[in-house]
Order: sequence, then structure tokens, then C-alpha cells
Amino acid sequence: MVYFYGKKLRMKRIGLLSDTHGFIDEKVYTFFKDVDEIWHAGDIGNLETADKLKAFKPLVAVHGNIDDHKTRTEFPQHQRFHCEQVDVWMTHIGGYPGRYEFHVKPEIYNNPPQLFISGHSHILKVIFDQKIKCLHMNPGAAGNHGFHQVKTLVRFVIDGKDIRDLELMEMPRKG
Repeated sequence: MVYFYGKKLRMKRIGLLSDTHGFIDEKVYTFFKDVDEIWHAGDIGNLETADKLKAFKPLVAVHGNIDDHKTRTEFPQHQRFHCEQVDVWMTHIGGYPGRYEFHVKPEIYNNPPQLFISGHSHILKVIFDQKIKCLHMNPGAAGNHGFHQVKTLVRFVIDGKDIRDLELMEMPRKG
């Protein structure tokens, strides 16, 4: 929590990742050391990976298409919640502006969040959807499995209604 002249300022620092596929690079802990929460946009890989993240920081996560029944039992397909004053929707396979997946398309157009997070593609994308006034984030892939050439992580701040201070980290992919 941040204080200014004794007054508590509302803001939350978020670490965002996806597609770990059972692998956590040690650099994740360094990049996320000052975040308040970690959000995982699916394809966690196993519960051991989720437990490592939960032991480090509070974890909000969804399951992905490669996750087993144990992981699917603990983490839902969709998370819709408020962080500060921002309506957030996180799911693994969600698409992106102009190409939303069929299972999210009706809801995203009828009841758009302010922040829509998905994973799955292994491609880092941050796009503002002007049509529905929604910021889309896909943190890319943080694990070693997949076609991506670099692993990526994202961190940002939610301060009241504002989403700001977006930073990313690229790491070489091993394996």
C-alpha cells in the first residue's frame, strides 16, 4: 500500500503472465518482486507451478487448454472481477480486438470490461479496442514450451480507474 502524507492511496501493482506450461523462470520472481498480485492467463501446466506462484504473491488465475483436471478444478475458465475501480475479465482463449473468440464475443460486445486479458497465442499484445472502449492484454508466453522465440512478462498498475505504467520483460527461451 502506498501512503502520501498519511493518506492511503488506492492502487494495485499487477504482474501478468501466461502459458508457463509448468515452468517458472527465476527472473519472474525478480521482475514481480514489487507487485501486489500475480495474474496468470492460463496454461499454467500443473498445480505445482501455481503453488510456487501462490507462495510468492497472491495469485488470480484461469485454466488453459493444456491444464489437467486438477488445475481446472482449482482455476475457472473465466474470471470476471473488479480490481480497484476497473472491471477485469480474464480467460485463456479469448482472441483480441477485431478477432474475439466465438464464446466471448456476445458478452464482450454486450457487457464489455475495461480490461480484457487472454493468453493462448504466445504473442504479446496490448491493444485498445476503440469500438468497446476496452484495453486488451495478452502477456505472451512465460514458459519454454511453444513456438515463441522469447519469453515475456508484463507488469502494470491499476490506480482507481486508471491502468498505467505498463512494463514488459523479455527473456531468452531455453529448450
